[in-house]
Amino acid sequence: MIRFPLNVRQTMIVDLVGTGATAVLAIAAAGLTAGLTALPEPLIRGAGLALIPFLALVLAMAVKPARGGVIAVIAINIAWVIASFATMALFVSPNAFGYAFVTAQALAVALFAELQILALRNESKAARAYA
Repeated sequence: MIRFPLNVRQTMIVDLVGTGATAVLAIAAAGLTAGLTALPEPLIRGAGLALIPFLALVLAMAVKPARGGVIAVIAINIAWVIASFATMALFVSPNAFGYAFVTAQALAVALFAELQILALRNESKAARAYA
């Protein structure tokens, strides 16, 4: 059996760092980012502010993972990816860099979700094997 190298706690820390950096960038540099991407500044700043409660959940799951909480983080990450692409398709008209910027962050969030799914699955298998 191939063992996934990261545990749930480690994947939460990866998510916490990446999402935390994104939130800081979105809040602190919304004007600069808007100028570079042709995305609305309030959208960028609002997205950063919306990440704050999510970061609290991710931090809680990094400190003490609970299956239901981890599943909630995964679901929110997947919803973020869907919302990112839906927003570009339906509500905004970014420039080429804006499309690349939103696509890159959405793919990073999708990667976080995938890592969390794999880690959760691996830990569930290990728990069943030793039960």
